[in-house]
Amino acid sequence: MRISLNWLRELVEIKLSPEELAETLTMAGFEVEDIEDRRTWANGVVVGRVLERQPHPNADKLSVCQVDIGADETLNIVCGAANVKADIYVPVATTGTYLPNIDLKIKPAKLRGVPSQGMICSLKELGLPTDVEGIHIFPQENLPLGSDVRPLLGLDDVILDLTATANRADALCMVGVAREVAALTGGKLSIPVPGEVPISKNPGNLALKIADTQACPAYIGTVIEQIKIAPSPEWLQQRLRAAGVRPINNVVDITNYVLLEWGQPLHAFDRDRLKSVATSESLTIGVRFATAGESLKTLDGQTRTLASQNLLITANDKPVALAGVMGGEETEVHEGTQSLVLEAALFDSVAIRRSSRSVGLRSEASGRYERGVNRAELEVANRRALSLIGELASGIIVQQEIADTRPDPSTWSRSIALRLEKVNQVLGPIDFGEETAELQGQDIERILTALGCQVTPSGNVLGQDNTPQPTWSVSVPPYRYRDLEREIDLIEEIARLYGYNRFCDTLPEKAEAGYLPLDQEVIRKLRAFLRAEGLTELIHYSLVKPGEDRQIVLTNPLFVEYSALRTDLISGLIDAYQYNIEQGNGGLNGFEIGQIFWQEDGLQEAEALAGIMGGDRSVGKWSKSGREQPLTWFEAKGILESVFRQLGLQVEYQPDRRDERLHPGRTASLWIRGNSLGIFGQIHPQLRREKGLPDSVYVFQLDLNVLLNSLDEDGILISTFTPYSTYPASDRDIAFFAPIKVSVGELQKAITKAGKDLLESVELFDEYRGENVPEGQRSLAFRLVYRASDRTLTDAEVEPVHNKVREALVEKFGVNLRS
Repeated sequence: MRISLNWLRELVEIKLSPEELAETLTMAGFEVEDIEDRRTWANGVVVGRVLERQPHPNADKLSVCQVDIGADETLNIVCGAANVKADIYVPVATTGTYLPNIDLKIKPAKLRGVPSQGMICSLKELGLPTDVEGIHIFPQENLPLGSDVRPLLGLDDVILDLTATANRADALCMVGVAREVAALTGGKLSIPVPGEVPISKNPGNLALKIADTQACPAYIGTVIEQIKIAPSPEWLQQRLRAAGVRPINNVVDITNYVLLEWGQPLHAFDRDRLKSVATSESLTIGVRFATAGESLKTLDGQTRTLASQNLLITANDKPVALAGVMGGEETEVHEGTQSLVLEAALFDSVAIRRSSRSVGLRSEASGRYERGVNRAELEVANRRALSLIGELASGIIVQQEIADTRPDPSTWSRSIALRLEKVNQVLGPIDFGEETAELQGQDIERILTALGCQVTPSGNVLGQDNTPQPTWSVSVPPYRYRDLEREIDLIEEIARLYGYNRFCDTLPEKAEAGYLPLDQEVIRKLRAFLRAEGLTELIHYSLVKPGEDRQIVLTNPLFVEYSALRTDLISGLIDAYQYNIEQGNGGLNGFEIGQIFWQEDGLQEAEALAGIMGGDRSVGKWSKSGREQPLTWFEAKGILESVFRQLGLQVEYQPDRRDERLHPGRTASLWIRGNSLGIFGQIHPQLRREKGLPDSVYVFQLDLNVLLNSLDEDGILISTFTPYSTYPASDRDIAFFAPIKVSVGELQKAITKAGKDLLESVELFDEYRGENVPEGQRSLAFRLVYRASDRTLTDAEVEPVHNKVREALVEKFGVNLRS
């Protein structure tokens, strides 16, 4: 927002320089992005009077002027403007003047042989916007010659480009900024309070119909007649230009002026045009939401197709304006306007935000409604506009209608309990150089009173050190109702106005080393182990297509393809593998860690680890004559086993056929001490053919919570040193016929249990099926290694243990021993 200091000085006493004021506002949370010092734009430019104008002897488009600037001699100035003539008052840049907006320093010169001792200026050359081509001609008469032109053009001003935070809707106007400056500097406020305006009590032909009182809690419609449309006075135009607003005519300029002064958007309708749209002498101004397909041509000349979320102003139910955003072109004020309907209303911030966004249109009005307009000063802003219209446009008020569903004014403020102890606890001590101190009660009362709050002491309470601590009941002013809601909000205001830089900076006395939580440390290790096995980490969206069992479906999805939450990670990995194959990138070996979701006694969520592996993992095929060597089931399992071994986990594999996507004979469920860890297996041949995948592709998915809990319970995350035995091992082989239905894992588990402490390792080194092997069985051979850490084992010690292993196998599985 652009703030004119000349205008601001009329509202609040300012003793600071522009730079000091900008620094004060910035430190208080109102960032001043730029200081536009207009005083430098016309330094040295004075009022002159053209006494005589003659055509240039050597140029058709130039004129030679004799200009009086109140000096001893008149100036001879060559001018190229077409509108220069005798007996007019003009701005004259004298010799030595620098004009920064056109980067020109005025020097004595000769133009086509005629000397020129200055320059008659246009507004553009002085940095002011204008639609007039040529030099500027002052409308005033009998101006003092040689006087400074800056007060006449509004260039004796400094503009601050200020940004208010999103919660400070009250500061989007001159009155709000003036209140803030007064609170920061202690300056005296002089806010104009318009008096009552005379309104005819005779009933007129205007009525109001508010269809949605939540979207429009208050609406004031005023009929004004005998309007005389004309340009606004110079002081009003200068203030609008300083704020970056283009002057149009007196009525429109007044609505913009009140918007800038009080932050209350207003809109003026041409009453005769409203009647034309309504096709009736009787007008009913309504507020309702649009129906789909309605259209409206707005003031910017665009015809906009409306949706059901657009809030409209209507005349006899016909759209005439986008409420709180922009008026309609069909009912705008024009040069022939003779009567008005002035709108002053409050609109719901959410409704205006949605309406503005749906049509892609944002205006000064919508920007303020979106943040929240002060509901307590609606009538004040309306009276201000009506008094100015009567003064500048000769308007006479003939009727005013009000629809008001705002809550009782007693609820427009709130009382907040504030404790001195809490203030000092949050803000800390104040820095006084070599000493520190805490905020005192009188400081808090002074700051909050300056903000417009009513501060009432409410006694003392015992603090943490058992000393009495003052408390207050703070009544918030209505214009700060939206952002001052809790005790902490008041504490923030105290810090902001007292000065953030006046509080002590404190750091911890001793730095402490940081550390990762256990689960994060384990997950980092998991990622490192999987990358070391040649797997690349993948990341997929959690949103997938609907259609699976137990799926959680979104009620408001962005796209149908992303309208449900994934129930596992395997499907995404298979699709990624297929995509890489189709793009000619070969097999994809990857893993993913992410959340999965499902419905089971409510909505469930868990973190999972999944991976996919396949194709030929060797580097180069020259040694195999270019033939592919698919990944075997045991090689894929070895990748998982390597990760488990590095984590120190003992995982059991059990046959599993539940997942239809996996090969029924090459799928295993994974278990840790009876807890289901996950699944590992080869992709089903039918699915492999549908997806166009290689012969052997394997996937796994693990429950990350089960994995982390197992590591935590085992206490194996902290590695302990186990000394190597310096004594030799004694190995034994054992061979037998075993039923095919008995897994090697079960056999190994039984051997390990029977071997107890002396058995160091068990390894399967041979499997045979075929001739001389009983039907339904297979021949297996294991190598058992026995070792003690403190002695060399003798046969007498090994044989009893080895026999126990043999007996356990026969007893539990009914094997037929061959050795």
